[in-house]
This record gives sequence, structure tokens and C-alpha cells, in this order.
Amino acid sequence: MRTPFFAIVFISALLIASCGKQTTTATKTIGVSLQTRAHVFYRDLEAGLLDEAKTQNYELIITAAEFDLGKQMSQMEDFIARKVDAIILSPVDSKGVGPAIAKANAAGIPVFTADIAAQEGNVVSHIASDNVAGGRLAGEFIAEALGGKGSVAIINQPNVTSVLDRVQGFREAIAKFPGIKVVADVNGEGVRDKAFTVTADVLQAHPGLAGIFGINDECALGALDAVTQYQKKGVLIVGYDATPPAADAIRKGSALKADVVQYPKLIGAKTIQQIVEHFRGAAVPPLVPVEVGIVDSLALAKSE
Repeated sequence: MRTPFFAIVFISALLIASCGKQTTTATKTIGVSLQTRAHVFYRDLEAGLLDEAKTQNYELIITAAEFDLGKQMSQMEDFIARKVDAIILSPVDSKGVGPAIAKANAAGIPVFTADIAAQEGNVVSHIASDNVAGGRLAGEFIAEALGGKGSVAIINQPNVTSVLDRVQGFREAIAKFPGIKVVADVNGEGVRDKAFTVTADVLQAHPGLAGIFGINDECALGALDAVTQYQKKGVLIVGYDATPPAADAIRKGSALKADVVQYPKLIGAKTIQQIVEHFRGAAVPPLVPVEVGIVDSLALAKSE
């Protein structure tokens, strides 16, 4: 008895589809816990992770802790329970996340950090912007714009290692200008509304303030809100991240005059590449720095 032609075609299609599924099965599953998805920076970093993961045929399980350490610890525990092949972490709290990393270490799951380093636990490789260099760029810009003298403030987020590096670089640059004094170093917690509140307090305490360094664009924009609302003239702000809202503020000639630019998509891609090299058995560097730059209104105009 002959098999009908349409049946042969149907069976062939099933076989082809089956083969296709086998070839597209992910070779590794990677758990990702981002600090937040609220910031453009982390959405871009996520895009870089996804693009490179697709190239490497990796599956990503992406979560975001939204600045909640307890939530990030739970996400890490879930990854361990699911026996993922590796974990990518952007810590909410560089020290506080240590016990979760230790649990992953005990389970034999390699941990990689992106953008923000961890202070405890065994991390295979940390991939991030050269934040000390970025802080120096911000400090040099403010110092030159102020003519080497004036009082400045830092809107900080001191529980995050990448921010500590930025502030270190900023202070190193400022130290070369004896006429510039840091009169306030306050915690804006990396978010706009808190940065607005603490900047308002600084402006009242230091009416002659000349410059502000916001450790990310949320802090810089919060500082800009305060400077604008309280009509403080002559205060210069430099931010960090060069997100679209910050770039728009710079173009419009606001008090936000410059921004350190990072390349989060490149950080994401390099993170996946380090995981690939690790699983190939290659020696992976403990730190992979990614270049940074600085933009002002002139640089933004040239890029358009």
C-alpha cells in the first residue's frame, strides 16, 4: 500500500521542524539580576546582554531587584534552585549581596558582575565602565568650567562600588585645584526625587555653591530640578550616564552642562563574552574595564 504524497510531505515537515528545535536549543542558561529596569542605562545593558546571548545561543532569565536587596537575594536563590549555568549580577548593595554570592559559589555556579562590583563572595569577572576615569573626567570638566575655584557638592550613592569609584576619580581631579572645595557629599540614593530633596538642603546650607557632581543622571536631573525650582543662578551640574533626558537638558542650555557617557550595551556584550570564555576553559580576567567619555552641548551637536 502506497503512502499518500501529502502524508510524506507532512512527515518530512515534522522531521525538519524537529531538527530545527534541536539546533536552536540553548546551550547554557544564565540567570540575570539587574539593579533596576527603571534606568535607561540598565535597559541598554539588558539589550546588550540579549543580543550577545542570542549570538552565543544562550538563554537568559532576566529579573530586576528595583533597589531591593531582599528581592535580589530571592532572585539569586531562585537561580540556584533552578541550577542555572551561570549568574550575572548588578548588585543593589555591593556588600549586602555577599551571602547570596557565597551560596552560588557553594552550588558551583560561576558568578559575574556587570556595572557594579560585589565586595564579598567569589566573582569570576567584573565587567564595568572605567568609573575612576569617568569621575576624573567629571571633576576636570567642573574644575575648568569654574576657572579652578569655587565650592562644589557631590550627590552620592555610597553603598555602590561603581559610585565609590566615580567619586574617587572626581575627588582626585578636584584635588589638583586648591581653589575648589567639596562642601557637601550627600546620599541621593541614585534616584531623582531623593536627589532633589538632598540638593535642596545643600543649596540652602551653601548659598554660594558653584558646582554639583551627580553620580548618575537620576541624581543630576534631581539636582537640576532643585536648582531650577529654587532659581539658583550660576550653579553648574555634571552628570553620569548621558541618558536621553540628560542629553536633552544639556542641549537646552540648562544648568546641566555635561555628562560622562558610558556604553552599557558594550558592557552587556562583554559580560556574555567573558562567560563564553570561562566555559571554554580560558583564563578570564577578574576585571574588564570598558571605556568612558564626556559630552557637552558642543559634542552632542556634532554627533547629530
